[in-house]
Amino acid sequence: MDKIPMTPTGHAALEAELKQLKSVERPAIIAAIAEAREHGDLSENAEYHSAREKQSFIEGRIKELEGVLSLAEVITPSKLSGAIKFGATVTLVDEDTDQEKTWQIVGEHEANIEKGLLNIKSPIARALIGKEEGDSVEVRTPGGEKSYEVVTIAYV
Repeated sequence: MDKIPMTPTGHAALEAELKQLKSVERPAIIAAIAEAREHGDLSENAEYHSAREKQSFIEGRIKELEGVLSLAEVITPSKLSGAIKFGATVTLVDEDTDQEKTWQIVGEHEANIEKGLLNIKSPIARALIGKEEGDSVEVRTPGGEKSYEVVTIAYV
């Protein structure tokens, strides 16, 4: 399988979530299932069914996180430089509205557009890869064609 690129921050966040699920959530749900079992008839016990459903979700998320972390390739952006690539923090200006946006290009498991973390597989990130400061970028987005100018590239 292919390696999954990830920043050190994203890797640490996934490890923290995995630790939380294994050490806090999993024991809590096991206790909740045991308590629900004590209430008797399981066929009509809503707490039991709810707890089992939550346990299924937690176990699935643990397996997913373990899989992602086993394939993670941690890339430290501060060791990089040059044209835009994974880990770059890029400031763009929308050529139509003159609105400035700053994004860091990160792996898909740590992407969060509200926090300025752009998925490497997104149309904008794919269009930016290999570009230099001052380059103009045409991006086909779900909202239509967008034109951006690359203002700055930083690796922090």
